[in-house]
Amino acid sequence: MKLSSFKFDLPDDAIALHPVPNRDESRLMVIHRKTKQIEHRLFKDILEYFDDGDVFVINNTKVFPARLYGKKEKTGAQIEVFLLRELNPSAHLWDVLVDPARKIRVGNKLYFGDGDLVAEVIDNTTSRGRTIRFLFDGSDEDFYRTINALGETPIPVEIKQRRAAVPEDRERFQTIFAEHVGAVAAPTAGLHFTQHLVRRLEIKGINIKPITLHVGLGTFRDIDVEDLTKHKMDSENYMISEDTTLAVNTALDERRRVCAVGTTAMRALESSVSAGGRLKPIEGWTDKFIFPPYDYRICNSLVTNFHKPMSSLLMMTCAFGGFDLVMQAYNLAVKERYRFFTYGDAMLIL
Repeated sequence: MKLSSFKFDLPDDAIALHPVPNRDESRLMVIHRKTKQIEHRLFKDILEYFDDGDVFVINNTKVFPARLYGKKEKTGAQIEVFLLRELNPSAHLWDVLVDPARKIRVGNKLYFGDGDLVAEVIDNTTSRGRTIRFLFDGSDEDFYRTINALGETPIPVEIKQRRAAVPEDRERFQTIFAEHVGAVAAPTAGLHFTQHLVRRLEIKGINIKPITLHVGLGTFRDIDVEDLTKHKMDSENYMISEDTTLAVNTALDERRRVCAVGTTAMRALESSVSAGGRLKPIEGWTDKFIFPPYDYRICNSLVTNFHKPMSSLLMMTCAFGGFDLVMQAYNLAVKERYRFFTYGDAMLIL
């Protein structure tokens, strides 16, 4: 399929700028692949579609405040540095995006806060990409404490263009499952869960098992080639434990539902499949790019948000739900004024 196949008209006011007051009271569109039926529910109604022995696989990555504002030495020019990935913890070496890129060159020093943090640009990686080294003498804990104090919640640019980050974002841009620091964007499907809803799921006998995929540039970078076979995903670090593997494989053997909570969880699961079609434990990197047609091996249901046109996340969703059915559902979502993107509503595909 071609990139342009995934284009649709999305009104500006369809992008949710703020989350709903209660996480589990966003809307939920339920799509039944076999019957083509589409239902309109609330997210907390998701409980009705799962039973004892089913498994939800959630992503327990934790977002860190990856957007830093600073100044360039000598000129004092204002710059933005978006932290993407730590390359070498002991050397505090990072891949970053910079803005304005034309002003940031190899050898420049960048100052953040009142000189609390200083970095040196050591390489160009892409037009906006740089590798920088933080000149920091303290412990790793002190370093991340400083990043946490100086950094801003990395709400997506589509939201940031319309409003500034606010203190509320520190909590609402994080799922209740967040445990392992490393993401620069939230695994958005997980944002709809509350502790109360999780407890109700567990009482019903539904297993909630974690994977970790640190959301990075691979998830949100725009695709700029019409021929999707020529798109190269950026690698993201992920881990699937033996405990999660056992739970998922047991559910598959018993013909239960295995539901990926989000495309990041789905991509992690599909990146570690045995020849026999079962999940394998792993710790490594994935650059897997999923688009139609694709034969999913692990999950038979998916929770996901409503994504941007021509995004890799929409492509993954179409590959799972069927291109025609998902695009029909998206057109209906626009008509019915569902809220799109990170802070928007959710879709359940069965």
